[in-house]
Amino acid sequence: MTEIESARSPRLDRVLNLIERIGNKLPDPFILFGLLFLLVAVVSTAISAFGVSVTIPGSDEATPIRGAFTGDGLEFLFTTMAENFIGFPPLETVVTIMLAVGLAERTGMLTALIRSSFGNARRSVLPYAVGLVGVSASVMADTSMIIVPPLAALVFKAAGRHPVAGLLGGFAATGAGYSTSIVVTSLDALFSGISNKVAETLPNPGTLVTPVSNYYFNAVSAVLLGLLAGFLIDRLIEPRLIRNGVPAEVADGEESDLKVALEPAERRGLLWAGTSFLVATALVLLLVFWPGSPLANEDGGFLPDSPLMDSVTTLIFLGFAVPAIAYGAKAGSITRAADVPRLMALALRDLTGFLVLAFMLGQFIALFNWTNLGSLVAVSGADLLQSMHLDGYPAFLGFMLLASLLNLFIISGSSLWTLMAAVFVPMFALLGFEPGFAQAAFRVGDSATQIMTPLNPYMIIILGYLRRYEPSAGIGTLVARMVPFVVPFWLLWALVMTVFYFADLPLGPGMDIHIQP
Repeated sequence: MTEIESARSPRLDRVLNLIERIGNKLPDPFILFGLLFLLVAVVSTAISAFGVSVTIPGSDEATPIRGAFTGDGLEFLFTTMAENFIGFPPLETVVTIMLAVGLAERTGMLTALIRSSFGNARRSVLPYAVGLVGVSASVMADTSMIIVPPLAALVFKAAGRHPVAGLLGGFAATGAGYSTSIVVTSLDALFSGISNKVAETLPNPGTLVTPVSNYYFNAVSAVLLGLLAGFLIDRLIEPRLIRNGVPAEVADGEESDLKVALEPAERRGLLWAGTSFLVATALVLLLVFWPGSPLANEDGGFLPDSPLMDSVTTLIFLGFAVPAIAYGAKAGSITRAADVPRLMALALRDLTGFLVLAFMLGQFIALFNWTNLGSLVAVSGADLLQSMHLDGYPAFLGFMLLASLLNLFIISGSSLWTLMAAVFVPMFALLGFEPGFAQAAFRVGDSATQIMTPLNPYMIIILGYLRRYEPSAGIGTLVARMVPFVVPFWLLWALVMTVFYFADLPLGPGMDIHIQP
């Protein structure tokens, strides 16, 4: 470390340590969201008492703010508790995926695969590999945030680097860069559908937005953000973990030292796992391309919506479970059929803390949505931005900042874009900007800040992994370690947007920045 770096690091450490101390003074997450639940209930009741409503652009009727402590509110609270818990959106994804990932981990397949793939890799390359893979992992949708971080920790452990750096870096790259990727994802199709739905009502709707309309912008952003993530992991996160004495071994002692060399049984298991994965992939592709495929939409295609696009969780489950069973059967970690549900049950044991928290999270999010406070916050922010009479590039900077702020409260990108597109696509179209450009600008603000808000349910999962190394770690610990990613990610991403804007570069095939007369 250079003298300049050593001088800066303690200063930065003091700031981050302060954030960590303040954040860790917050109550336990379950209690915290219980208090937030009560706050939303009280605020919504007070606002509704004044008859406040919000008109979402594109809607013919005003949407009233509903109070929790009213007749309808009490009925909602008393009749939907179980539904709010079971219907908590990440719950079905997390539990389903963790059954398969846990099976792959406890059979030894993941460890063997990581050792085989990265055990002899150059240590200096790993942070950048994690960054690039994490930023583009949104092709797996939300499941990427529960798969990439623990795998990155295993990669770092196998290479003799700090596993917590891999865990944190994997989550930061995946979450903060979620809206971009070097490949087209289902999110591109979803965003484009929302953009077109708003634009079609305009006198001059501009160019039709397709799933590849932001591809050039996304590809450049993904590569640069991935490299930046690797740099931050290597030069900032890992050195700080070492300076602060963060343990590199799990506290419960379940994780053993990883050896690079594979045993013969492990090599045979990986061969069987790879073969079974290829066979399963071939069968799925056969089903996809079979004439009249049940996974195709009514038009015979797959974009923007189709059963295939809704099958990401199932495909990832099979992608882990099938090879894991084949590996375990050949390597000896599965000796009888009953071992499969037994290992799955052990995987769910690690999720008990999340399941308890999911109960309270589900109640909070359901009430927040039911009261329509989210819509009020989004539309009020848009009105504030419009009242400032910003034009051109400053307007887009304000737009991206507003999206980043709202992203702290409305985690779902599709929900937030639905609200913001209704306001800003028409506004920017009047200024001569393509809906596809407004969509690209939204991506910048939509992702960077979601790794530092406790409202992101996946932060709780990562906190669970972090506590295996640091049992005393709290939300403040995690937020403090995410902050060094948020600001650089936002600034670099905004810089990429700035270059595209002033160079008037196409954002994707057929998508310019300005609407052509």
